[in-house]
Amino acid sequence: MIKVMQIPSEVKTVINKLKKHDFEAFIVGGCVRDLLKGAEPKDWDIATSAKPEEIQKVFPKSFYENKFLTVTVQTGSKNEAAKEVEITTYRSESKYTDKRHPDEIAFARNIQEDLARRDFTINAIALDIPAVKSQDLKIIDPFFGQKDLKDGVIRAVGVAQDRFAEDALRMMRAVRFATTLGFDIEEKTALAIKKNAGLLKDISKERVRDELVKIIAADRAAQGIEMLRFLGLLKYIMPELEEGYGIGQNKHHIYECYEHALFSLKYAAEKKFNFHVRTAALLHDIGKPKSKRGEGENATFYNHEMIGAKMTEQLLTRLRFSKKDIEKITKLVRFHLFYYNVDEVTESSVRRLVRQVGQENMEELLQVRMCDRIGSGVPKAEPYKLRHLKYVIDKVAQDPISVKMLKVTGGDVMKFLGIQPGPKVGQILDILLSYVLEEPKNNKKDFLKKEIEKLGKFSEKTLAELSAKAKKEREKVVVKQDEMTKQKYWVS
Repeated sequence: MIKVMQIPSEVKTVINKLKKHDFEAFIVGGCVRDLLKGAEPKDWDIATSAKPEEIQKVFPKSFYENKFLTVTVQTGSKNEAAKEVEITTYRSESKYTDKRHPDEIAFARNIQEDLARRDFTINAIALDIPAVKSQDLKIIDPFFGQKDLKDGVIRAVGVAQDRFAEDALRMMRAVRFATTLGFDIEEKTALAIKKNAGLLKDISKERVRDELVKIIAADRAAQGIEMLRFLGLLKYIMPELEEGYGIGQNKHHIYECYEHALFSLKYAAEKKFNFHVRTAALLHDIGKPKSKRGEGENATFYNHEMIGAKMTEQLLTRLRFSKKDIEKITKLVRFHLFYYNVDEVTESSVRRLVRQVGQENMEELLQVRMCDRIGSGVPKAEPYKLRHLKYVIDKVAQDPISVKMLKVTGGDVMKFLGIQPGPKVGQILDILLSYVLEEPKNNKKDFLKKEIEKLGKFSEKTLAELSAKAKKEREKVVVKQDEMTKQKYWVS
């Protein structure tokens, strides 16, 4: 049972103001669904009998910049979800010639007509706040959305065929809701999606992308992608991924290409990896069907990572992803197959990999590699050699402990002492470095200049001894730093 106290005061104020001006007003949409599920609404929507211009008279601090009879009221609330409340006039919609936008939007007579135009029963529930505080909230539920919410069912309002003919994106929304809520799609609704899947071609790529992102970001992302394939939608979104369906691999994999992609994404979602990693995990092997040579356990997929990177770039560009997202995800796909064996790969080759991928992308690349391993049916996501690689990456990223760290150079030593190049310059720098390692605050040019002038008065023998001692101390620091880095990654 929903309690009045669960409604933010700002939302109640908006409704009460509308009612005081003799307009009907109901809380509608996803916020009602969330309240019935016991979840915290992310935003608040109100349906009203008031026309847009009438709403603006009641709320001067509002703006109306769309064709859908929606006025946004700024409440000034500290509650992020209630800062802006969207108020929409009761409406009914006619034909959708382009399968995206209604040919015309007309005013509906009441809340029941307004709810009848909505997509799914769980989103076609309205909430009426009583004028008297002691009264219970009234729920208007003409399509039994509460029952479907309880049973975990996504069901189209009225005739599913009509709802999807109106706006084909609703088919993806059905999958998205089923994925994020952990629900099943009702049989007639699912059949209507299969029958009308081709209508998705008429939807703008930006709208398709936004729904896809929400599916991939869900905890049950892999199930969502499979649902898209099963219902015939995936081939209109990511046909490159579906090309891997039924394509066998080799002795290194126990799953076929498409299954492997799903298991990789499943692991990424379980580990709460970010969107870039999830998408790269899903797409990292899309180049395999085109690169496959031979059959059975000895099949090969040479250069599939390069082919896949190109396909990924084209796919994401087609779906209107940002340039930044495209570059990062494509790079993760391109380099996911990096070679690393503890006894064979040198620090220079690791540095080269870091330069190619970018230091800022290395952790995500390693996460994609973990997803790849789990998706292959291998039990360990992070074996010793992957931990060892993390250690080497960390090691090569650290600034080397050398005299280059000092705020003075050999040229400064020669200038301050008026001497020519020779062993004395290097010895003095070694000694200065020992001072800075002992106390980092000493790495200031004024301090170091004074020390250079003092050391310049020492004999050659004394400088040589102090320099040798400083080098030994520096070696101890390097060894200690390396041991700490090894311990961080549990390597020896």
